[in-house]
Parts: sequence; structure tokens; C-alpha cells
Amino acid sequence: MRVEVAVAQVPVCWSVPRNLETILAAIGAAGTGTVLVLPEAVLPGYDDQLSGLGALRPGELAEARDAIAAAARAHGVHVFFGTLLPEHGQWWNAAVYCSPAGRSWVYRKVNLAMHERGRLAAGAALPLLRVTLPAGEVLAGVQLCREIRFPEQWHCLARQGAQVLIYLTYAASPAEPPGVWRAHLISRAAETQRFVLAANVADGRQHCPTMVVSPRGQVLAEAPAGAAATLELTIDLADIRDGYLSQQRGDVVSITWRT
Repeated sequence: MRVEVAVAQVPVCWSVPRNLETILAAIGAAGTGTVLVLPEAVLPGYDDQLSGLGALRPGELAEARDAIAAAARAHGVHVFFGTLLPEHGQWWNAAVYCSPAGRSWVYRKVNLAMHERGRLAAGAALPLLRVTLPAGEVLAGVQLCREIRFPEQWHCLARQGAQVLIYLTYAASPAEPPGVWRAHLISRAAETQRFVLAANVADGRQHCPTMVVSPRGQVLAEAPAGAAATLELTIDLADIRDGYLSQQRGDVVSITWRT
């Protein structure tokens, strides 16, 4: 089964209207039936101090989310985007999926960054999403930003049946050693033998690339650092394998998860 994907590296700021304009433009540019991946917190904005969190208005975010859902329906695009989600009196770092059929799904970040702890609530599950495409169904798992450093979460998603691992990040810190997060992405793809679709913010300080990696660990496409760009390509799910997962020594090391 072949899947059309678009991974967008776009600028993000603490302005919901400006970010929404960027998101809607990306949706409008994507072809019908395309899986579109946008960065972490692309709707509200983000930084390493969460400096704009207190000024966010839940009503404005809800209206913007409705506009994204409407655009997904109108253009027939499967949209993954990041947001800060107000719910039950708390804020969550979340990835939202909107389908052309009007379906919505949310993943809440399990492993929060240090600056998020105490200010955001942590998720407690690693759910799978079933994406219905014209050619058939695809099982997807989602991870956010620093969760790239926790391979056990990616392995659990793959073991549950995820065929594509979708990664949203806002990774723009000059303090990070160059090349490390790029290597992480390649490792997550090669060790699970799954496709990785990774979207980062367009920022000259970014330390993680926007790219698509094959189940063999081959970089199929990579955006230039700091520039707005969209990677558009077709991936073939026939390339997925279970060889390494099936050879893990469960009698020596066991990974469990709670559904």
C-alpha cells in the first residue's frame, strides 16, 4: 500500500491567528488523500519557557481547531498538528489529528520536558490511530519532541502494530550538540523498521531536522535547516518489517505498557 505524505517545516510564533493562517495554507497546498504532518504546538506557539502560555485563550484555540477540521474536510487532507490543549482545568501538550470525514483524535505527550513539568499535565497512554485512506487503513503512532529520547515508547507503538511513526517537535536550541537528534530519528526508524515522519519548526536554531526516514534507516527526504519547506513523497508500507522486534530477547529484557 502506497501513501502520499507531506511533512511541513513552518515558522511558529505566539499568535494563534498567524499560526492558523500558516496551517490552513499547508492544508490547501496538500493533495486530496495526503497525510500532512505539522510541528509541535504549531497552533498556539511555543518556546522553552512557555512564555506565552498565560496569554492563550481557550475559546480562540477551540475556534482555530474547528477551522483546521473544516479545512481538512474541505480539502480531503489527513492533518496532524500540535497544540497546547486546555482540558479539565489543565494544559496539555498534544498532537491532534483531523480527518477528511470529520473525525478527531488526540495524543497527549507522556514524557514532558523539564520546563513543562509543573505547568502542563502529562499523558498516560500510547494509543494507536487508525487512519482510513482511499487505498486502505494505516495504523499510526505519535510522539512529541523529547520523547525521541525514549525508544521504549516507540517500540511499544510498533509492537502494537503502528506502521508509521509520526513525530512532531519544536526543537530549536543552540545548546544541543548538532546531529544528535537527527541520529535519534534514524535509529527510531531502523530499530522499529517503521517509517518516521518528523516535522520541526522552521527556525535557524533548530537542532532536529524535518525529514522522512524509511524502515531501513534511509533518509528519504530532509528539509534545509531554518527555512520553510514541505517534503512531499510517496511511501510504500510494503517496506515495513518486524525482524528486529521479533528477535528481541523478552526472556532477558521485557517491555510492557498500559493500554
